Amino acid sequence: MDLSLLRKVVAFVLALGCVVALAGCVGLMSGDNRHNVPLSSGIQAQIKSIGSTPGKAMFVRIFKQEGQLEVWKETSGGDFRLLKTYAICAWSGDLGPKIREGDRQAPEGVYTITPGLMHPRSNYYLAFNIGFPNKFDRAHGRTGSNLMVHGDCSSAGCYAMTDGGIAEIYALARESFKGGNKSFQVQVFPFRMTPQNIAANIDNQHMPFWRDIKEGYDLFEINRQPPTWDVCERQYVFNASGGGMLDALGPCPAQTRSATLVARMEADERKINDILGGIAEKQAEQQAIAARGEAINTAVGGFFSSIGNAFAQ
Repeated sequence: MDLSLLRKVVAFVLALGCVVALAGCVGLMSGDNRHNVPLSSGIQAQIKSIGSTPGKAMFVRIFKQEGQLEVWKETSGGDFRLLKTYAICAWSGDLGPKIREGDRQAPEGVYTITPGLMHPRSNYYLAFNIGFPNKFDRAHGRTGSNLMVHGDCSSAGCYAMTDGGIAEIYALARESFKGGNKSFQVQVFPFRMTPQNIAANIDNQHMPFWRDIKEGYDLFEINRQPPTWDVCERQYVFNASGGGMLDALGPCPAQTRSATLVARMEADERKINDILGGIAEKQAEQQAIAARGEAINTAVGGFFSSIGNAFAQ
């Protein structure tokens, strides 16, 4: 065979091999169906056991300090019940909201997740975008992008789950959207908003913000229904009139809180004050003990000093 013809044949075979190889890779990628993996029989049984179905609405709460993500499902009775609590594999930053791009802070606040925020082709297995910055964040000039709940157990401002965890959460959201729900709410807190946790962090610079979002926490605890949320006067308002059309910088409408909510908030404030009072009392007692000890040491030191002076004479 002519040498030039042989070279052409070899080149053709190699090129064909590359095309086949590339086609195989493309096929593998396009065939990755992780975002459509059905819910396991186990999680379907759990959904049924709380009186819900996969297509019912869902609600998510995230607690930084505890490292937990809760998924709640609407039941046939209309209330929401806890379906499952997932361990957060990693989150970055400290307790407190995200302020600016690059601060590596995981966001806190209330966010609404729509189908457009779901990421079936995430580099971190699967993901959904939290929706930061939301209306509140923008009113405060906060910046950042691509803040996710995702897999791969690594975080630079996101909430990272195990791949298995995000796969199940993603599937739950997918089925909820298929059921006709246009969105689901995510509430993100620094910790469970108990009087004990509030008191332990009372001097934190973010406490006014945390007290603001605590009302959303309290309303869900009382009603077992995700409250509607909006922003006015640069603060969150819950179950307010306006239908999401309030001016984030404008005045808030008159609000009427239920007697149950007011009673809960007042009871929590009393508990917080009691805890802080107990801490102050203990600190005062410790200071008094320390002062007495110092006085005794001074007196004893003076006594032996005078004896020493007497012998010196």
